[in-house]
Amino acid sequence: MDDIGEVLFSARSFDEYRAMFALTDADLIGRVLDCPGGAASFTAEALDRGVEVVAVDPRYADDRADLTGRAERDTLRGNDFLRDPVRAARFVWRYFASPDDHLAQRAAAARRFAVDLGRPGRYLAAALPGLPFADSTFDLVLCSHFLFTYAERLDLAFHIAALREMHRVCRGQVRVFPLLGHTDGRPYSELDDVRRRLDLFGVGSEIRPVDYEFQAGGDQMLVLHRASPHQRD
Repeated sequence: MDDIGEVLFSARSFDEYRAMFALTDADLIGRVLDCPGGAASFTAEALDRGVEVVAVDPRYADDRADLTGRAERDTLRGNDFLRDPVRAARFVWRYFASPDDHLAQRAAAARRFAVDLGRPGRYLAAALPGLPFADSTFDLVLCSHFLFTYAERLDLAFHIAALREMHRVCRGQVRVFPLLGHTDGRPYSELDDVRRRLDLFGVGSEIRPVDYEFQAGGDQMLVLHRASPHQRD
């Protein structure tokens, strides 16, 4: 099967997050949730810049050494996936100069994540669609390479429940990237239906372009916000 297998414990840097989610300095004022955080160094680097961030991932319940080892293995596994000549046309080599550059950047992020794991209260074991936070806890929620990415194993009901849950804990925006599947690189086929159903629950949404493209065609994010009354009519 043309598949990475289980969900990758991916390592992405603060700079890559800024590009993927079109983050400005103003976006990072307030409380931020990375959900799921995986092995990204975004939280570590953002905290060092004075940004208040919490990352959640079900794997954070695992032993620290196990998490470090998984981050290293999945960094190599993800890099091997994109080196296959059959998949070459699925990727745009602009943000990353080459597969070697991709590996170097992701490995550096994984190492930074591993060093920061001991920071108290910043890496919490939790899984969508049930987050251990009160309503409107965060100003910004970021969801990278999970929803839509693994749509072949996450059904429509899960997507809607997970999006509503992230919206519940957020008083600002929820940003989800990308809108493509990882196995075939195709846009998520039920996105319009998801947005219609969310609107019925008072969750407004829009699709925004971003100045980042690694998967070919993957240069858009879904943004959730509070729906205005006319949107729910």
